[in-house]
Amino acid sequence: MALTIDQIVRVAPVVPVMVVERIEDAVPLARALYNGGLKVLEITLRTPCALDAISAMVEDLPDDAVIGAGTIITPADLEKAVKAGSTFLVSPGTTPALIEAAKACPVPLLAGVATPTEAMNLYVQGFTHQKFFPAEAAGGVPMLKSIAGPLPQITFCPTGGIDLAKAPSYLALPNVHCVGGTWMAPKELMKAGRWDEIERLAREAASLPRG
Repeated sequence: MALTIDQIVRVAPVVPVMVVERIEDAVPLARALYNGGLKVLEITLRTPCALDAISAMVEDLPDDAVIGAGTIITPADLEKAVKAGSTFLVSPGTTPALIEAAKACPVPLLAGVATPTEAMNLYVQGFTHQKFFPAEAAGGVPMLKSIAGPLPQITFCPTGGIDLAKAPSYLALPNVHCVGGTWMAPKELMKAGRWDEIERLAREAASLPRG
């Protein structure tokens, strides 16, 4: 049974946002993050092997792992990501064409916004859960606190510039269930194959409290 965005954002406090540059890294990276307690994984469509990485992770990881695709820009991206096995989709922003494609898609989209106007436009189209991006550059915790007043019915997953030190302030907000970040899978550790260290960082992130 497919999960809704509401169910997905409640699985873990942090969603790793991964850029997989080598297909051979895909499965060991996903295993390390999953074993560390981060079961919702976002693979960005920024590299030639991203779609293959998604398919490999879906095939290898246990059924309770939630594998999704990020950097969804066009309806074509959405279609390819779903075909690769993604169970959720994430976009940095939105276009009318992408929103219409998402409405017709069986896989849920966490659409990106940076302003109250964008959030309102998505909300009236049925998107109650949204990605706040780029979080730190767009106002961070103070912005989300301000939005919570007039728009308490919208829940956000802030992503962009968030690390282990900043994450707790976001997670303490009533309109945030999880944050997205890259800090638990830095490029240097991936390149060195330090999956044990990535698992440790994942476990640390998974233990963050939520408000």
